Amino acid sequence: MTLQQLKYVIEVANRGSINEAAKRLFISQPSLSNAIKDLEEEMRISIFERTNKGISLSKEGVEFLSYARQVVEQAELLESRYLNAKPSPQHFSVSTQHYAFAVNAFVSLVQEHGHEEYELTLRETKTYEIIEDVKNMRSEIGILYLNEFNGKVINKLLKSANLHFTSLFTAKPHIFISINNPLAKQSIVTIDQLQDYPYLSFDQGEYNSFHFSEEILSTLSHKKSIRVNDRATLFNLLIGLNGYTISTGVLSSDLNGNEIIPVPLAIDETINVGWIAQKNMPLSALGTAYIDALQLAVAT
Repeated sequence: MTLQQLKYVIEVANRGSINEAAKRLFISQPSLSNAIKDLEEEMRISIFERTNKGISLSKEGVEFLSYARQVVEQAELLESRYLNAKPSPQHFSVSTQHYAFAVNAFVSLVQEHGHEEYELTLRETKTYEIIEDVKNMRSEIGILYLNEFNGKVINKLLKSANLHFTSLFTAKPHIFISINNPLAKQSIVTIDQLQDYPYLSFDQGEYNSFHFSEEILSTLSHKKSIRVNDRATLFNLLIGLNGYTISTGVLSSDLNGNEIIPVPLAIDETINVGWIAQKNMPLSALGTAYIDALQLAVAT
């Protein structure tokens, strides 16, 4: 096993393609394939599963990749310290539900730890895809919420994927509305008071189960309902249509301005927001730094 082979594995996993990885590494596809094959034979595992749809990490490969990243990271630290070598671009990826604090933490991570070169990914995406991303190591960390309604389903998926949920904070439900919404001056609102306002929620695609909804009370019916795919559109509709959505109440004026405000919702529910990662696998240096940034973002 060589350090170069480990770098090859990491690049293939990052690209999800032997062909794309070979282009990035400036070697031929057959040479890269042979190097990966030799490593698999030496380690006596299948790091990648090859199908007609492409290449993906095997269960053993997910674990191997975690250790490979640690080894390469430590080797680069040694080279940087003693050989004055230029470090390779940093890699880190997080998948998250549509939370402003997750973006705040990502900004802090880049500002504090971003060197001259880095390849970082922030994916605001669907709940099921967050779990799949972390399961397949496309993302090191995923951010989502659990509550009494979705907990059994989500925890079952996490267990089968060998993922662990760590709580960040528990919140009481709030609605996000425009400062010009007639309900904005109230100290608390009820479900009945919301009936005549458009309800905004994030589309979950083909996995549009109630249990994957980003908003609690997903089984309630609404006279007016609009689904969107991104946070910017949702916030524009909150302002333009006097709509509302249900979330944690944690909002960033730095990123989202002061036109959207949280108002407590009169309902006996809680939202446990946390992060998921591979069970029994240490986080990378950037992963640890991002969790620190998350904790700071939700504390302020």
